[in-house]
Amino acid sequence: MNHTTTIKVPAIEIQQGGKKKLYSFALDGKKLHDVAQISRVARGDTDQIAGYQRPEVLSHIAEIRNYIESEGAILPNAVVVAFDSRVTFEPLGSNAKSNSSPRHGHLIIPTATSETGLKSGWIVDGQQRAAAIRDANVECFPLFIIAFVTNNESEQREQFILVNSTKPLPKGLIYELLPSTEAQLSSHLQKRRFPAYLLDRMNYDSRSPLHFAIQTPTNPYTDKSAKHRRGIPSSTPNLPGIANKPKVTGFIKDNSILKMLENSLNDGALYRIAVTTEESARNESMLRLLFNFWQAVAESFPSAWAKPPTKSRLTHGVGILSMGHVMDAICDRYRDKGIPTSDEFKTDLTALVSHCSWTDGYWNFGTNNQKKWNELQNISKDIQLVSNFLLIKYKQLVWNN
Repeated sequence: MNHTTTIKVPAIEIQQGGKKKLYSFALDGKKLHDVAQISRVARGDTDQIAGYQRPEVLSHIAEIRNYIESEGAILPNAVVVAFDSRVTFEPLGSNAKSNSSPRHGHLIIPTATSETGLKSGWIVDGQQRAAAIRDANVECFPLFIIAFVTNNESEQREQFILVNSTKPLPKGLIYELLPSTEAQLSSHLQKRRFPAYLLDRMNYDSRSPLHFAIQTPTNPYTDKSAKHRRGIPSSTPNLPGIANKPKVTGFIKDNSILKMLENSLNDGALYRIAVTTEESARNESMLRLLFNFWQAVAESFPSAWAKPPTKSRLTHGVGILSMGHVMDAICDRYRDKGIPTSDEFKTDLTALVSHCSWTDGYWNFGTNNQKKWNELQNISKDIQLVSNFLLIKYKQLVWNN
């Protein structure tokens, strides 16, 4: 026979939708699994769906655990728990006979298993966070809990779907926020933090040839001359940072620039600077290289610059990434002289100009292998095709001469 024990926690009760009651309270995350379990999604004997939670994602849990064990970690988002009717609420004082909302009181939660072997709660949202705290090397880690009471599993599943089907933040917004954060993040975001910093400097440093050229949530594509042709006033509100914007902004997708930067940081010219330059001068050296190269690109291909990817494959992912590989190759040729100047970059790029079809015509990749300029897509196959073509031409026309 099981001996049921309970815990009593201060809670606030609110009423939603006329009859639905929600409870907000705090609980040590180390104790959450004493009162709540996971309802794993599966198929029963009749092939009917049962449960609703996906399996634990160990890599995700490990990342959250590392964060929780770091200094200053916080998890402000509440974990959502569904309790069965064994959980009760005891309002305080004058609230006891009142039906007003909200009400202060205590939530009484059984911690021991019942005769069926089930705990009184099920984690509807936050299982990875709960698992990370369970495994973390910390003495305690209080969590906010939002709970509702129901014996109906379909209602639990409904809430699970609603909580997890909301639209996530746009990746572009996350990447734009990264440079201004210092906390330990997931490995994916940690990897993108420094490229995002370089992108931010390329986009908002007035010395940069890509000043306002990179499309981000705060710098969307704008062609004021095109707006004027459509009868939309071309004047720009007199706001800080806006009045001095160029006529065309945001014509290069941020993700294309991020990938170009990541490639070079992994094994290209930016990587070489990272391992050979004093830390105090490293960032400015990288930016000088990037500013010099993309200034040369803009001047070498003026008719293909300052246009959206639909009108120019130079500002398309395939162009940005392939030119990034050319940047690394040119820097490799000048490695004994230091960072090439804009004029040196431009001299080397001159040999490639006649072989590029960024805005019209056909690319001649070899016998029986031609592609119309706008047939190139932002896919690995086409990026590799253009990159290899330009690198081979560069070796033939410049490096070997």
